[in-house]
Amino acid sequence: MHPLDKLAWKALTTRQAHLSEGGPLARRFRTDIGPFAACADTSDAAVAALTELIPANGDISLLEPAPPEPPPVVALAASTLGLQMVWKDFSAEQRSFDIKLLSDADAAEMLALALLTKPGPFHARTNTLGRFVGIRDDGKLIAMAGERLQIAGFVEISGVCTHPDHRGRGYGAALMRTVGARIIADGETPFLHTYANNSGAIALYQSLGFETRCEVTHAVWKRA
Repeated sequence: MHPLDKLAWKALTTRQAHLSEGGPLARRFRTDIGPFAACADTSDAAVAALTELIPANGDISLLEPAPPEPPPVVALAASTLGLQMVWKDFSAEQRSFDIKLLSDADAAEMLALALLTKPGPFHARTNTLGRFVGIRDDGKLIAMAGERLQIAGFVEISGVCTHPDHRGRGYGAALMRTVGARIIADGETPFLHTYANNSGAIALYQSLGFETRCEVTHAVWKRA
């Protein structure tokens, strides 16, 4: 088994366990951090424990090659094919920008930018999952990227987004290189996820040196 095959479960029970809730059979990130959840295996007991973690008026997201089948009490709100891509070799950087480390003081701006651009699930405290960097224009946060799921040896690049008024300038690629370079400097390997039908993003990631490792499914569970 590859270390990334049970990615969410490993993240929730090891390096990012302090950001999660649940028990020995199923865990999820706290609702203010994000919707990602996982169970230890596909047994009835583990799937039932996972179901208990679905908020009354919310959902959980499963991200793995083969998520368990939802039980009758669960509605499958979405099931989308994605790709897990792992860094092999970053291409040479073409442009340089004034990239700054973001902190909790920037959390409100980060959330606003994510809600506008929709790079993926992003909640009020998603920024606490890892280190984020950003680019500002006239004091306003216009682009960012950071880290999400983490296990020993691997750190996910995520939250990559640019304000619609500032796209096409290479901000996303530059931010990804910055985040990736820091991960590599720590002796770990960057990886990321993208939807399988997002050909533009896939082409960008391939140009940056990422290769597809496997297909994954992003399944969203709600209470029936």
